[in-house]
Amino acid sequence: MTILDGKKLSNKIRLEVKQEVQILQKKGITPGLAVVLVGADPASAAYVNMKSKACKEAGIYSIAHEMPESISQDNILEIIMMMNKNPNIDGILVQLPLPSHIDTTAILESIDPKKDVDGFHPYNVGRVSAGLDGFIPATPYGVMELLKEYKIDPKGKNVCVVGASNIVGKPMATLLLNANATVEICHIHTDDLKKHTLNADIICVGVGVVNLIKEDMVKENAIIIDIGINRLDSGKLVGDVDYANVSSKCTYITPVPGGVGPMTIAMLLKNTIKSASNRNIEED
Repeated sequence: MTILDGKKLSNKIRLEVKQEVQILQKKGITPGLAVVLVGADPASAAYVNMKSKACKEAGIYSIAHEMPESISQDNILEIIMMMNKNPNIDGILVQLPLPSHIDTTAILESIDPKKDVDGFHPYNVGRVSAGLDGFIPATPYGVMELLKEYKIDPKGKNVCVVGASNIVGKPMATLLLNANATVEICHIHTDDLKKHTLNADIICVGVGVVNLIKEDMVKENAIIIDIGINRLDSGKLVGDVDYANVSSKCTYITPVPGGVGPMTIAMLLKNTIKSASNRNIEED
C-alpha cells in the first residue's frame, strides 16, 4: 500500500508557484488574490487564514474582504464588481457556504470568469465539461495532480465518485471522464452504495460522513481518494474512509490530513498564477 502524499506534492507545487511569481514580478506584475468572507464561521475563517498565509509565502498579494453575516446581497455584489474592475486583482474567490439570505448562484455568477480562480462560474464549468481550457475547481484539480504524480492513469478504469456537489463531486467526475475513465456518481439518494463501490478500481469520496466507506465496500487493490474532512469530538481530523481497516486492501490511499487538503490550496495558487499570466499576455 502506497500513501498518496499530498503534503509533499503541494510543497513542490507551491515552490514552483513562488518561482513563477518571481518571473511575473520581473515583468512588472504581482499576482493578486481577493477573498470574500461573510460571517464568522470558524472553519471558513481558518480556511481564509490558510489561503492568506500561502499567498504571502508565494509572493502573491492577497486581500480579505471580511463582512458581517447581516450584510445585504447588493453590498456583496458591489464589492465583487469593484474587484472585477481592479487591474491588480487576478483572482476572486468567495468563501462558501454563504448565509441563507444570500443567493450563492447570483454571487458566483457576478465574478468575472477571467478571475474565477475557484472555477465555480458556469462559464468555466462549461469549458471544463467540454474539455476546453478553463479554471478547474481546486480540490478536484488537486486530486488529478496527485494521480499524475504517482503515475496513476484513470483511462479505462471504473471510478466511483461518492458525492455530487458542484464544488467537488460533479467536477471530479467531469475531470475523470475527460481522462477516459468510466465514471459512476453516487449521492445521498443512491440505493445500495456498496454495490457501486465494490465494482470500482478508484473510489473518490467527499461527503463529510465519518467512516462512510468501510472495508467490506472496497475490492482488493482499489485506489482510495478520501476528500472528506471531519473533526471528531476529540479534535482529531478524519476523512470519510475507515482508514485503519480499508488501507490494508488498497494499492494507493490518501491520508486525512495530509492528502487532498494541502493540494486544494496549492492548486488555488496555481489558478491565480494562471490568471496573472493571462493578464501578462493581454498587456503584451
